[in-house]
Amino acid sequence: MKTDTIFFEIFQKLPKTLFELLGEPGERGNEYEFCSVEVKQTVYRIDGVFLPKIDALDPRVLFLEVQFQKDEGLYDRMFSEIMMYLAQNPEVEDWRAIAIYPRRSIEQENLHRHRSLLQSEQFQVLYLEDLLGLTSEQLGVQLMQLIVSRDKDTRQYLERMVPQLRGETEPPNQAIIELITTIMVYKFPKLSREEIQAMFTVSDLKQSKVYQEALEEGLEQGLEQGLEQGRFEGEIALLLRQLNRRVGAIAPKTEAQIRDLSLYKIEALGEALLDFSDRADLDQWLKQNQ
Repeated sequence: MKTDTIFFEIFQKLPKTLFELLGEPGERGNEYEFCSVEVKQTVYRIDGVFLPKIDALDPRVLFLEVQFQKDEGLYDRMFSEIMMYLAQNPEVEDWRAIAIYPRRSIEQENLHRHRSLLQSEQFQVLYLEDLLGLTSEQLGVQLMQLIVSRDKDTRQYLERMVPQLRGETEPPNQAIIELITTIMVYKFPKLSREEIQAMFTVSDLKQSKVYQEALEEGLEQGLEQGLEQGRFEGEIALLLRQLNRRVGAIAPKTEAQIRDLSLYKIEALGEALLDFSDRADLDQWLKQNQ
């Protein structure tokens, strides 16, 4: 699963998710804008930042790191980026950092040299495995449960979300449905067509744009024929839609370049697109990776 892209979309479309995970009122998400920020004159770009809006009651800047792979240098980079950002933005009076892991075993083992920061009130770590087994009516929490659930339990968590989808108005149901279908497509790339469809028992989910387009543009072919090419086409279809949302319409020539990439580079582009701000960034990436 391309967790970076999925989490970016979740926090961008449903910012209250972070506060629900922290055990705070979800309404606080309305006071923040989730984005990525550049640290000037360095190679750093902080992908997960909640910047308080002008009328926010709490003026703290929130730095978020979602890590699904073992990385012994994570806290070195995380706190370095934060301190550089603070040095370049002296108007920021207070901050808070949150690290999210799927389970405790993924967190880096060397914590000693950062112990003062890690044990301070300005830092909090969340393990999504702690959410499994909990009954929650908060949509953001349910999305996290869906991501880290065991395959055999996924349908159970999906069904729990149905009442929330029917009652959710902010953001619109369709945006949430697209998030769910994206999670499912990435989580089960090798299931048969019948198995995938069995999970999408809710008619709204079956009709969602991501689900339909992923099947029509290649994933269905892979599921039916058991071919790796089907998965490859499905990856490209999803990537092109993400790029369209990120940098605007993709020219036919550029699309052809993307389709010529290997599966490895397709996945790399899926990670890199979070740093793109316009089509020039995409063109530069393609130039360097052809």
